[in-house]
Amino acid sequence: MGAHVRRTRNLNMTHDLTALVQAFPGHRVSLIGDLILDQYVYGDAERISPEAPVPVLRAVERSDAAGGSANVAACLRALGLDVICCGVIGSDAAGARLNSLLRNLGVRDDGIIAVSDRPTTTKTRLVGLAQHRHRQQLMRLDEESREALCPADAARLCESALRAVDAADVVCIEDYRKGIITPDLIASVVKAAKRRAVPVLLDPALIPDYGDYRGVSVLTPNRNELSAAVGRRCETVEQATDAARDLCRRLDCNAIVVTLDRDGAVLVPREGAAEHIATRPRSVYDNTGAGDAVLAMLAAAVAAGAELRQAVKLANIAGGLEVEKFGCVPIRREEVLAELRLEETRRNGKLRGVDELTAELELRRSRGETVVFTNGCYDLLHAGHVDFLTRARELGSVLVVGLNSDASVRALNKAAGRPICSETDRARVIGALECVDYVVLFDQPDPDWIVRQVKPDVLVKGEDWSQKGVVGREFVEARGGKVVLLPLVPGQSTTAIVDRIMGAARRDSEGSS
Repeated sequence: MGAHVRRTRNLNMTHDLTALVQAFPGHRVSLIGDLILDQYVYGDAERISPEAPVPVLRAVERSDAAGGSANVAACLRALGLDVICCGVIGSDAAGARLNSLLRNLGVRDDGIIAVSDRPTTTKTRLVGLAQHRHRQQLMRLDEESREALCPADAARLCESALRAVDAADVVCIEDYRKGIITPDLIASVVKAAKRRAVPVLLDPALIPDYGDYRGVSVLTPNRNELSAAVGRRCETVEQATDAARDLCRRLDCNAIVVTLDRDGAVLVPREGAAEHIATRPRSVYDNTGAGDAVLAMLAAAVAAGAELRQAVKLANIAGGLEVEKFGCVPIRREEVLAELRLEETRRNGKLRGVDELTAELELRRSRGETVVFTNGCYDLLHAGHVDFLTRARELGSVLVVGLNSDASVRALNKAAGRPICSETDRARVIGALECVDYVVLFDQPDPDWIVRQVKPDVLVKGEDWSQKGVVGREFVEARGGKVVLLPLVPGQSTTAIVDRIMGAARRDSEGSS
C-alpha cells in the first residue's frame, strides 16, 4: 500500500511567506560544492556546413556565468543572503574568471582553494539564434577532472568548510560528483553542524548509492535522482513518497524533499505524514539551473526560520520562475515577492486596481509574455463579446480588459438607464471568462489614459473602429506594438439586444391592454 500523502494545492500562507522572504537579508549560508564556470557562445545558425550535416554557428556574443555550486551562491545573493563559498578551482584563467564573478556578486570566497593539478570545471554552451532571437542550445563542451583531490588539498578544503560552518545559519552541499564532495568531507561537516544545531541541506548527484549522504538534515533529489538511488522508477507522487520514506530512514535524515517538475514537490519527513505541494503550470523554456534555484530557496527559507513546508512552497516558486528563463539566471527576491502577490490576487479574482495591474504586467513581461488589451462597456455580455474576447486572447499570452466604470458609461451618452448592469457585476461576468486574465476599471470617457498605463503590446478593437480612429493607436505603435481590428459577429450588439427586449416588453404591454 502506498504512503499516505497530504495534498496541498492552495496554501493559505501567502502573508507568512512574504514576511519570510522579506527577512532573508542578514542571514548567512555556508555553501560547499563543485564550482563551475558556465560559458556561452551565441551565434546565428543560418546554414548547414558543406563539410558535414551540422549547423554553422557564426559567433556574435560571448558571456560567462557562475555555474554549479557557484550558481547556487549567485541565487542566494539574489535572494539577499550572505554566502560563504567553499570549493576548488584550478590555477588557471577560468578559475580567476570564476573568482571574479563571485566577488562581483558579493560572495565571500575565502573558502575557495586553487590547485595546480586540475582545471577549473568549465562548461561551454554553443547557442544558436534562429531568426536572430530564438535561442537553442546546439552543443556543450565540458573541461573537467573527476579525480579525487590529493590528501593535502582535501585537508585544506575540509578546514575551509569547517570554518564556514561555524559562521553559518544553514549549510548547503551541492554534489556534482567532480571528486570534491567526499564521504569524509560530508561526515566532518555534518558532525560540526550538528554540534552547533545548524541544519545541513544536500543536493545529491545522479548516483545509485546515497550512503555518503548519511546524517544530513534534508536531501533534495529530483525525480530521476531518487529513481536512481532506489533502483526503481518514481513516476507518481505516491511512488516518490514511498521511495523517499525508505531512503530517509535508511540514511537517518530528518526529511527528503523530492522535486517532481510538473507535479511540484513532495515533502517526506522521517516520521509523520508526507505532504504533496503542487505547483502552478509553467511555460518551460529551459530547465537549466532549476535545481540550483530550488536548493538556494530552501536554504534561504530555512536560514530565515521557515518550517520545511513553507520552504518547499517557496522553492516551488523559485524553480518555476527559473524554468521560464534561458540558462542559469538567479531569481531575485523582488521576483519572488511579486509572484507571491500574483498568487494571492489570483485567488481574489481578476479585477485589479491600476497600480496593482501594472506591477503584475511588468513581472509577466519580464518573462517574455505578450500583453493584449481591449476595452468596452460590456453592459450585457453576449455571444459576440465572447467570440471577440476569445480571438483577442489568441493574439498574446495575457488579455487585459479595460471596463468603462458606471460614470464612464453615463458620460458616453448612451440610452437612458445605461448601464443596465453595475460596474461590479459587469467586472464579475467578464472576469468569469477563461480567456480574460485581468479586468481593470477606468472612469474616463475614452480609454487613452488606461492604454497608457497598461502599455499593451497588442491593442485590439472591433473592425467597426476602422473609420472612427482607434484611441491609443499612436501610443501603442510608437512603443513597437501593433493594433488589430477583429471582425464582429453580425447582429450581435448590446444595443440591439436591449432594443429587442424593450420591443418585446412593449408588445406584451399592448397585447394585455
